[in-house]
Amino acid sequence: MSTIRMKIKTLALTSLVLPAILVSFTAHANSDGSWDNGEHVYNKVCAQCHETGGDIGPVLSGRNLAPIYTVTIVRQGLRAMPAFPASAVDDDILQQVGEYIQTLPALAKE
Repeated sequence: MSTIRMKIKTLALTSLVLPAILVSFTAHANSDGSWDNGEHVYNKVCAQCHETGGDIGPVLSGRNLAPIYTVTIVRQGLRAMPAFPASAVDDDILQQVGEYIQTLPALAKE
């Protein structure tokens, strides 16, 4: 598939998936709107785009990203990555998300 077609496919998927994630973000939190920990947030929210083998969002596992990098991108957004306000995920849990992502091992090559 050509690079242009792949970019169009990615853009189309992103435009369909991201609004759904933003709308349902709190639907995955506990009944009181809280999150258990960073791993909980990653598995329920982040993985929807970042565990697709790079088809939607970039693969984060195995990159040893500094938690402050993750926190900054999540709060400010970058390209197709929307900004998530503190009302969606508080600073403490977001820090835990960054720490969790930093520990994710690289994916095994098939």
